[in-house]
Amino acid sequence: MALHIKRIYQPKDDKDGTRILVDRLWPRGLSKRDAAVDIWLKDIAPSPALRRWFGHDPAKWTEFQRRYRDELEKNSSAVEDLKRHIGKSTATLLYAAKDTEHNHAIVLQHFIGRR
Repeated sequence: MALHIKRIYQPKDDKDGTRILVDRLWPRGLSKRDAAVDIWLKDIAPSPALRRWFGHDPAKWTEFQRRYRDELEKNSSAVEDLKRHIGKSTATLLYAAKDTEHNHAIVLQHFIGRR
């Protein structure tokens, strides 16, 4: 299994494999056709309360990672659903955040990779 992450605004690539949107909200300014999303798993995204608390503030990054992992531990059905869609093939987790170093897709990629 190869699991990648990528901003949804980047062009689709043949190496992406299954393209899985892992945001709770649809990305702004992007049509469904242009997004080329195979699966949209809203329930795997951070809760609205956690997303608002984090606000993509790098100073909160360490605590955000801990809180999001806690949410994932309690959300086993969404995690299992994601793992089922990934299977043994290549998949890319798509996210809309501008910050490529501090976003939930990074946490999710590591969380799934350890399972």
